[in-house]
Amino acid sequence: MSNVLRLANYAQRRLGSMFPAFFPGANVKHDYYKDFGWPETLSFDQLYRMYLRNGVATAGVDKTALKTWQDAPFLLEQERDGSESGPQKETDLEREIRKKFSALRLWAKLTDADRMAMVGGYSGVILRLRDGKVFDQPVDTVPGGLDGLYKVDPVWKGQLTVAEYDTDPRSETYGEPVMYQFNEAALSGDAKQNRQLRIHPDRVLIWSDDGTIYGRSILEPGFNDLIDMDKVKGAGGEGFWKNAKSAPVLEVDKEAKIADMAKAMGVTVEELADKMNDQVADYNAGFDQLLMLMGMQAKQLNVTLPSPEHFYGVALNSFAASINMPVKILVGMQTGERASQEDADEWAQTCMSRRSNITHPNIMEFVTRLQRFEILPEKDWFIDQADLTEASMGEKIDRAVKMADVNQKTGTSEWVFTPEDIRGAVGYEPLAESDKYRDEATDEETDASLGKPTPTKE
Repeated sequence: MSNVLRLANYAQRRLGSMFPAFFPGANVKHDYYKDFGWPETLSFDQLYRMYLRNGVATAGVDKTALKTWQDAPFLLEQERDGSESGPQKETDLEREIRKKFSALRLWAKLTDADRMAMVGGYSGVILRLRDGKVFDQPVDTVPGGLDGLYKVDPVWKGQLTVAEYDTDPRSETYGEPVMYQFNEAALSGDAKQNRQLRIHPDRVLIWSDDGTIYGRSILEPGFNDLIDMDKVKGAGGEGFWKNAKSAPVLEVDKEAKIADMAKAMGVTVEELADKMNDQVADYNAGFDQLLMLMGMQAKQLNVTLPSPEHFYGVALNSFAASINMPVKILVGMQTGERASQEDADEWAQTCMSRRSNITHPNIMEFVTRLQRFEILPEKDWFIDQADLTEASMGEKIDRAVKMADVNQKTGTSEWVFTPEDIRGAVGYEPLAESDKYRDEATDEETDASLGKPTPTKE
């Protein structure tokens, strides 16, 4: 047994030396976080400041939210199946819901909540209800139907914190929040925004990737890359500034007569250094055109910087990979039609996945909450939203033209693609039997279509 243990310890030490990040028990030569200036843990304040001050972080979050919510969803009583009977009409209840949600600007508010959750890990949507109770009270039923909901407020994680947890092990909600604390001025520090409320969980919809307060920020995996990009930009800017505005370095010759120079400047020897500092400052500011040196040589101390594009690009590519976004989408470059289209298709699929796994489940939790409050009736509700991966009309028409060309080139008596197939390729329903054939146009109809006056009969 001792031989086995010695062999196991030796193997662990060898593996630890090769892969120190995966074997914390081994002697680690470097602390990468300290060596490279990365924070070991991340707080909401750090994530929030990075989102506000780093353009790439802002683009990563905002572009994801804008693409995911490119079009507003619709809440439907029954799923639209695209059957041959034609498009299904909007019901009266669906119309009322659409108008109510539009008046509340609901979808824009939920877009903000999604954006906030991507930054902080979760966000809150405070539901303002006409139930006659204060915020820290649970909700039973809300009278008035759709009018019972009169406002929704998306708030940041930093503004909405957990005040109390359920500590009863026998409870079904053990470990979950039973009360939230809302502090409006937590981010701005503005004394005028002094709302501080205790809010019951019934009145708060938690928006996150898993519907809980334990969601993860999308900026966290690539946070170190964002810091590195700031370093490269800052070093490049500071280096350029120093080269453009650097003070000259004065080299004193061994035979220079400091006393004569001080006398020429009208100061004592002890005051000569301060006088030279003032003169150099005036020279850099452009007030003086010359320096009085008398036995000194003025030299420029330039900073030599390597080209920053490569170093910046490595961090940029790593951050783009961390949020599953193509670099060309993130920074807006277009280097080729084929590459750009492939990136756009991949990005559309990524955002469709976000809809299926994050946004639509959160919307359905919101709908379930409204049903429990009797603001909405109990139904099997469906969310309808345009497909981001669907081809454009121009692409559909090109596809239909190619299908018609195949029919023409085959020259057989049978269709390769039927007219119904071609209409389906552009998203049209098959024609009814009464619409498949055109009537011969009369002379009057032809003249009217050409803008000619119709002749009158004698």
